[in-house]
Amino acid sequence: MGRLGKLPVTIREGVEAEINGMTIRIKGPKGELTRDFPKDMITVEKLESGDIKVTEKNSSKEARATEGTIRSHLVNMVKGVTEGWSKALEINGSGYRAEVRGKDLVLTVGYSHPVVIEGKGQVAFQVEKNVIKVEGPDKEVVGHIAALIRGSRKPSVYTGAGIKYIDEIIRRKAGKQAASASA
Repeated sequence: MGRLGKLPVTIREGVEAEINGMTIRIKGPKGELTRDFPKDMITVEKLESGDIKVTEKNSSKEARATEGTIRSHLVNMVKGVTEGWSKALEINGSGYRAEVRGKDLVLTVGYSHPVVIEGKGQVAFQVEKNVIKVEGPDKEVVGHIAALIRGSRKPSVYTGAGIKYIDEIIRRKAGKQAASASA
């Protein structure tokens, strides 16, 4: 069984970490993230080296799982404020397009109205030809907004038209013409 939760979270050069009870604020070159954690099972403390150590208060199975989860959140926060997170989506379809207006993303994907996705917080959009890039320091927000974009027009299994992740593979089905030709 892995014990990654026991390892300290390394704070990189140029990153500030502030612990106030169970509220943790991490600030770096790409932005600032603040998160509240539950205090009933674990404690979070800053070591002399500047790293953050997550320890469990009691040795229950739930406390160990919470310890590892909170450590993973902290590692993702540190990576987010230094490198940032990004998701790329691809638009396929006749007449489908995307454009950035201010902080919002406007999608024209076959409806009678444009679909507007708001850029929450520190999230930024980039559109190049048929590729939409969602970038920001918070992994959860970037993933959520990318899922909203994909959900606005899921790819069709017959034509492939819609919005999909760049690395996603859509299994295509044969249509009625192909099914009747083989019979």
